[in-house]
Amino acid sequence: MKKPHLILLLICAVAMPTIASAQVAVAASPNQEQLLTSKDVRLAANKHLVYDFWREVLEAGHLDLTDKFLTASYIQHNPNVPTGRDGFVKFFGQFSRLQPIAPHIKAPLIGVVAEGDLVVLSFVNEQADPKNPKKTYTTTSFDMFRIEGGKIAEHWDADQKQ
Repeated sequence: MKKPHLILLLICAVAMPTIASAQVAVAASPNQEQLLTSKDVRLAANKHLVYDFWREVLEAGHLDLTDKFLTASYIQHNPNVPTGRDGFVKFFGQFSRLQPIAPHIKAPLIGVVAEGDLVVLSFVNEQADPKNPKKTYTTTSFDMFRIEGGKIAEHWDADQKQ
């Protein structure tokens, strides 16, 4: 009677690490409007500011609207982008192509979180599997912004020098 239990225990012990390590794919939110709500009016406004900046400036390339969103002394922590609003415009001007402003963020948005003067956007990030380049996996990327006086004053992300 003890042997079947021992065999079952061994099978579970061998299989469990494989089962426990299987990834659950990261998925975008089906309702971006819901992500922008908050019982706190200030937090909701901060979420909308960052959300609109992402749609209008970063995705649609309307760098002419940067003054509306960024402080002149905007601090950039991404090592590839110069600090300051002018540095931001100069850097993104190299890649930006003017497009219509979409009603929603086009990138696969997971969440928008606001606390105090900080707003974090999280996105689905699809990568090639290093063990099998024909396959992909999903992970998450984040951008965090600090709001000051109704404008974005600072930005953080996990980018590395290129």
